[in-house]
Amino acid sequence: MVMLKHLPKWSTPNRQAELVKLFVDSGGFCVFGHQDCLIPSHHYEYYIERLIAIWKADDRELDTIVWEAERQALHALNEPRYREGRFGTISREIFYGSQPLFYIEALGMSGVKLQPFAKVRLPSSYLRLNVDLGDSLKGISKNKRRKAIRHGKPLPARTEAEVFKLVLLAVRHYLNI
Repeated sequence: MVMLKHLPKWSTPNRQAELVKLFVDSGGFCVFGHQDCLIPSHHYEYYIERLIAIWKADDRELDTIVWEAERQALHALNEPRYREGRFGTISREIFYGSQPLFYIEALGMSGVKLQPFAKVRLPSSYLRLNVDLGDSLKGISKNKRRKAIRHGKPLPARTEAEVFKLVLLAVRHYLNI
């Protein structure tokens, strides 16, 4: 027996029961009870396809009605618009306090020095720092270095910690912390 994990949205228990009842009543042939019916639209297969299409349209209409009601309820709250924003002083302090000191965006190779460097973004800023990594990537294979630089693959844990330490020192130096 094949079990479907996800039934279609239109397939509610009531609708399934209606399809089964329709099949039993028609015997799988004409849903209107005609003997030797030659009208294709009266046959069970064609009829249920149209019936399912109607159910799908009803579900879409119901979703639209529910969405419109939710939208009207939200607009009826009369909350102040984003004049000052919902980002109050306390929320702002919590947000900025929970941000990390930096984000490592990418690793690359300097075309001038032929040395690896990290592109680092400071949070809540457009500022980017290029941190020279020196010989920190020497301990890993050329293939792993290339995959880390070109495809963003993770570095080995020891090397990752060394890169993080170098970037942290550079950012602290830049911010005078």
